[in-house]
Amino acid sequence: MKSHNIVSLIRKKRDGERLSSDEIRYLIRQYSRDKMPDYQMSAFLMAAYLNGLDDHESASLTREMLHSGTVLDLSEVPGIKVDKHSTGGVGDKTSLILAPIVAACGVPVPMISGRGLGHSGGTLDKLESIPGFNVNLDLKRYVEVLKKHKLVLIGQTEEIAPADKRMYSLRDVTATVESIPLIAGSIMSKKLAEGIDALVLDVKFGSGAFMKTREDALKLAQRLVSIGEAFGKRTIAYLTSMDQPLGNRIGNWLEVYESIECLNGGGPEDLLEVTHLLAGTMIHLGGKAGSVQEGIACSKRAVRDGSAMQKLRDITTEQDGSTEYFDRPDDYPVALHHFDVTAEADGYIMEMDSYAIGMAGVELGAGRKSMEDAIDPVAGIILEKKIGDQVQRGETIARCFTNKERETDSVRQMLQDAVTVGSSRPDVPALITDTVTRDGVTPWS
Repeated sequence: MKSHNIVSLIRKKRDGERLSSDEIRYLIRQYSRDKMPDYQMSAFLMAAYLNGLDDHESASLTREMLHSGTVLDLSEVPGIKVDKHSTGGVGDKTSLILAPIVAACGVPVPMISGRGLGHSGGTLDKLESIPGFNVNLDLKRYVEVLKKHKLVLIGQTEEIAPADKRMYSLRDVTATVESIPLIAGSIMSKKLAEGIDALVLDVKFGSGAFMKTREDALKLAQRLVSIGEAFGKRTIAYLTSMDQPLGNRIGNWLEVYESIECLNGGGPEDLLEVTHLLAGTMIHLGGKAGSVQEGIACSKRAVRDGSAMQKLRDITTEQDGSTEYFDRPDDYPVALHHFDVTAEADGYIMEMDSYAIGMAGVELGAGRKSMEDAIDPVAGIILEKKIGDQVQRGETIARCFTNKERETDSVRQMLQDAVTVGSSRPDVPALITDTVTRDGVTPWS
């Protein structure tokens, strides 16, 4: 690797010039080896934030972050390995449902997930609300479990993309998080390190999403697909709306409860629509269905015949969790305090501020304001009404559960402010809007 002057490279990106693969390699490797201080990396990140990175630079950045740590070799695991990634939202528990569905259909799912921060929940926190469930497997055990069950559910280890982990911490404190190429590189370096062969992406937009507009979500989806395909991985992305929470339950055990409902053949229609689409696409990319529609049919069949629910039981037992509450979810411990939020007028639910609803959940104890905060698995919200539903004054819109008695009044006001009631029935926003593949963008219908 050729030696470069770090200041010159920062200046080059500051002035809007393109960096070569070798130049990006030098920056990331010097930083990973502690030969480039945080203040210089911060300057580079700000230059990249302000001037952007093109597809070539994004792929190079992803490659270097990917190879800063262990890249798993899953060649000993038979089959096409497929994972799913969501950019996050309120009530989004699709991973808990689709992972056992896809594995039950014969496609290996090596899933490395994250924790929640702010209004958006994390898959690991939901899994850990299942008593005993161990998400901290080492990489050897990760491969063993995947081979045995075609499914494994763990958190990011120290060996996976360590450069990304350090750079993300810097981005968080230097106001450079909201950069599409930096977001894309961060997501894809971790996903590619899992050893996957294909990836399905759920890129959300709206009030409860990281990307507020469809246009920004589309740009991110296109960049993610471009990077995935550049690494030889079949990658398909869907744009989905987060202008209202997904499903009816928000909070860690509450979302596991709703996932169990879905795997047992029930559950909310919006959650099922997104889950079966993502699962069906994974099954198709995994070679077990000739099309996405065939994959959706396989996904629904795995729920009907009970094989998906059995897969959740199997992986829970394998990862030291208890299935005690799968049959009797209502026996799970409950929060000390619960209260209802009611409609202040007659009419229809016109809008729901998903971000505010998610933050109300955080105040109840279901989420974190900082990574050090403890999660209360029984805290959360059950929505009784969604956009388009008719309500009468005094009728319950949401039920809240918390062990924090002092939060009652403030959360009630947050939720009432988050829900708009109008006199006429609104059009319910489209849940899925676009498909993004290597061939371009197709409106969803």
